[in-house]
Amino acid sequence: MTIQNFAPPNEIATSLKQYFNQYQSYHEQNSPENLQVEFDSDWPSLCYMPQDSIQPGEHCRWQLVAQDSQDMFERLADVLQIDIHPDIIHYFSSFWSNHLPATSPDGDLELLQVWNQEDMERLRSNLLGHALDKQRRKHDLSFFFAVTTSEEGMLCINNNSGEIWFEIPGKKPKRKISHSLNAFLQSLKPR
Repeated sequence: MTIQNFAPPNEIATSLKQYFNQYQSYHEQNSPENLQVEFDSDWPSLCYMPQDSIQPGEHCRWQLVAQDSQDMFERLADVLQIDIHPDIIHYFSSFWSNHLPATSPDGDLELLQVWNQEDMERLRSNLLGHALDKQRRKHDLSFFFAVTTSEEGMLCINNNSGEIWFEIPGKKPKRKISHSLNAFLQSLKPR
């Protein structure tokens, strides 16, 4: 399948990196414990800091880490026999990271991220199940990238338009949130 070209390859990664820097600065000043995770040797990640001196069960800082090339979305596109919007590809294929809580003009949410390659494969399975459910229900295809905290829903990118929509699983999109993923990411504030 071919990749649609709606956004420059680095626009989404740049906005994610900018948000992470805001998130990190906010928590360094207000709640540094939110920049720590418990080290799990069974769940390896380049995000753990430092890599060589952490013991299982210890809390350590984590960081955003650039990914190398990723073929997960090519494989997903092949299975679904569709073109996948490049914004969602760039979103999940730019960095390894812990999930990122945020506040948007529409409320609190958590940006879903991938921690390691095994997590990327879990994401692939979940995105595939989501896409197949959309096809079965004859809904416009979308891919989720965040969950909301005030409502039992998720934020999804419409695969055709690149618009961001609030959705309840199993239902048609409920309301449009933003005209693009990049604009949405730029509107976020740390929490």
